[in-house]
Amino acid sequence: MDAVVRRALDALSAGDGPAIREALHPYLHWTRADGTLVRGRSRMLEELDGRVPAAPASIELRDGQIYRWVEPPA
Repeated sequence: MDAVVRRALDALSAGDGPAIREALHPYLHWTRADGTLVRGRSRMLEELDGRVPAAPASIELRDGQIYRWVEPPA
C-alpha cells in the first residue's frame, strides 16, 4: 500500500490530474485530521485547494484506487 499512497501524494504534489484520477477513487471518503469527513474526490481536491494532505494513517483500496483516506489526528 505504500506505493499506492506515494503515487497519490506525488500526483497531488505535482497537480497531475490524470494521475490523481488514477490514484483516488471518485467516491473517496477522506477523513481530515480534525475528524471531518469529506466525500468525493472532487470535493477533496476543492478542500485541499492545491495543498498536499498529510500522509494517511490508514487507507482502504477499492478497484486499485484509494477509497478511504484517514489523516492522522491533529
